[in-house]
Amino acid sequence: AVTDQTDALDVGAAFARSREKYDELVVTLSSAPAAGMTHSEVEKLVEREGNELMRRLLQDHFDLRATRETVVQSVVGSDGIERTHRRRLVRKLETIFGTVGVPRMQYGADGTSSLRPLDMELNMPPDLFSFGVRKHVAEEVATGSFETLVEKLARAPGAKVGRRQAQELAFKAAQDFDAFYEGRSDPAVAGSLALSGRGSILVITADGKGLVVRPEDLREATRKAAESQSHKLTKRLSKGEKRNRKRMATVASVYTIGQFVRRPGDILDDLRREKKAEKRPSPFRKRVWASVGKSSEAVIREAFVEALARDPGRKKTWMALVDGNADQIRIMERLAKEYEVELTIVLDIIHVIEYLWKAAYVFHKDWTQEAQDWVSERIRGILDGKAGHMAAGMRRSATWKGLTEAERAAVDECATYILNHTAYMRYDEYLAAGAPIATGVIEGACRHLVKDRMDITGARWSLDGADAVLRLRALWASGDFDDYWAFHEMQERERNHAALFALPITPTASHQQDAEVREVGTCA
Repeated sequence: AVTDQTDALDVGAAFARSREKYDELVVTLSSAPAAGMTHSEVEKLVEREGNELMRRLLQDHFDLRATRETVVQSVVGSDGIERTHRRRLVRKLETIFGTVGVPRMQYGADGTSSLRPLDMELNMPPDLFSFGVRKHVAEEVATGSFETLVEKLARAPGAKVGRRQAQELAFKAAQDFDAFYEGRSDPAVAGSLALSGRGSILVITADGKGLVVRPEDLREATRKAAESQSHKLTKRLSKGEKRNRKRMATVASVYTIGQFVRRPGDILDDLRREKKAEKRPSPFRKRVWASVGKSSEAVIREAFVEALARDPGRKKTWMALVDGNADQIRIMERLAKEYEVELTIVLDIIHVIEYLWKAAYVFHKDWTQEAQDWVSERIRGILDGKAGHMAAGMRRSATWKGLTEAERAAVDECATYILNHTAYMRYDEYLAAGAPIATGVIEGACRHLVKDRMDITGARWSLDGADAVLRLRALWASGDFDDYWAFHEMQERERNHAALFALPITPTASHQQDAEVREVGTCA
């Protein structure tokens, strides 16, 4: 009972400043001036003063933790060196509520780095900003721009973060991205993913999207082409000049989806919007990501690893949706053999239709009913599994009309595209099996992950900076951000603290005090 009373007195004394602020706020809200405020004025008052109350609560908690920290004679690091010099230091921490000081015992020895066991227990960051601030920065970078983030933080009552600091925090926040997803290949994790996967079709899809990068980060051929160009404008790149300032980011997605059996006529009705579309299955556990620094093969290999984690027994129907990129198709076919997966590659029907429209304007005037009918007839033939016949027929039509090579160029381009990809255009079989035939998921990922954020006017990215932002946006878009952040904090604890100690340390096991400990003020 005496111990409980002592603890209660300790807690009461420790949180005296918080209680003082709370009482002060209550008096203010009960006063006559407050009675004349509008509700929004009261909100602003409580937000401002309440933030200071929370900052004090945090500060008082850290002070109480310091009084309860166990003081030991020495601490041994992972380097085997015993550290016996003790002194209590206070470090600053920028939190979402504002600046606090964190007192803790430091153990040192000549010629080696010092260790602070309480830092490990608190998982203190190695620099000024708390993980709460870091997570806020990462979330804002994932959904907006650095400029917007800095403006928001400048208006908020908590920590202030500059643009360069925000960039550095984003780099650090994204550093465990690969390790987080590699963990899914562990048998236990893979099993849980497989059990949670709905739908009998497992889809892998990839595409590319260019973004402007710094000259030193261009691929060699692109950089030489850029150096040979003359600029029309001094302040920005004019139309066409971005072509040799971009580096391709590879975008990938993996998801499962249920079967949705359709007929060719259903697809034509959807394209014409002649009837209300049937409700179709939605992608389940859709993961999207992108990288400008990694090769296409590296990103597509990650997609196969992710897919195997979801279907380790290879019981689902594996399909790859592509836009016709020959390199990506070769990579997918090679990796399918390497991982012993039966993979069906499907050419995106929308890309085929785009080629057909260009060919239609060779025979008919733009935007006419005749052009639309010509396209519809050939789409129907292709969906019926007669892609080769459609390609040959349009070439014969161009020849019968006596068109020159230049006049029939769009027809020949369309026919060549179809004939080169006939093996991936068995749409009659795909539709009967209930498989998807369009790359809407990856097209949306290219737009959301890359174009909407990375392709803004005046932006020139470094490879590391671009990949950091792409990773954070990918985590957010895939719904993995919170799980990733918990993993990231554990990784930070291991890197910054646990790996430095020889044995587990429990600094708050008792309330011991040591009269010989040197007390010092705040240090950076």
